Amino acid sequence: MAAPLFFPIFIADHLALDFLNTVVLLDGSEHDLLQSDADVRAWLELAGLLKPAEPLPPYQAQSLCLGSRKLRELLRGLVRRRKLGKRLDPSQLNTFLAAGRQRQELVLERGELRLEPRFEKATPEQLLLPVALSGAELLANADFELVRTCESPDCVLLFYDRTKSHRRRWCSMATCGNRHKVATFRERQARRE
Repeated sequence: MAAPLFFPIFIADHLALDFLNTVVLLDGSEHDLLQSDADVRAWLELAGLLKPAEPLPPYQAQSLCLGSRKLRELLRGLVRRRKLGKRLDPSQLNTFLAAGRQRQELVLERGELRLEPRFEKATPEQLLLPVALSGAELLANADFELVRTCESPDCVLLFYDRTKSHRRRWCSMATCGNRHKVATFRERQARRE
């Protein structure tokens, strides 16, 4: 299997938006980072939703990838409609949520007790339940004035602006923000010459 060209980044400040950000702009075209079941598994591991090398049931080939893409596009449509203030139909997401199973487990670690959710993983839908729950939580509770798309014309990434001033403009200052600064600097230099 060839190594992916790009790896998922977690810059959105919300799990559901990071999941939507698995589609990136590359040379002016959208590129899907979730090309295989292995890609989805790697994303889930990076997101902390699956332990590395955790055994999973043998899903039908590509079913995890197809299930994740279906969930992603469902969430993308709902987020867009919510952002535009349009009426939502949560029925498909509710169907996805109903397919999942979770329970709470009391965990004792270093003398501290805490409740942790445990998710069934018998089907791809069950494995993706934490992502679906994150999307439902975003839709129900987020301030959608703070759900934004990066201002760079070369970027399609979303983020939840949790900054104190709520003036975040870029998916990341290290990438799009820095490119904007460099372009602005070059523009000023060109005008001076």
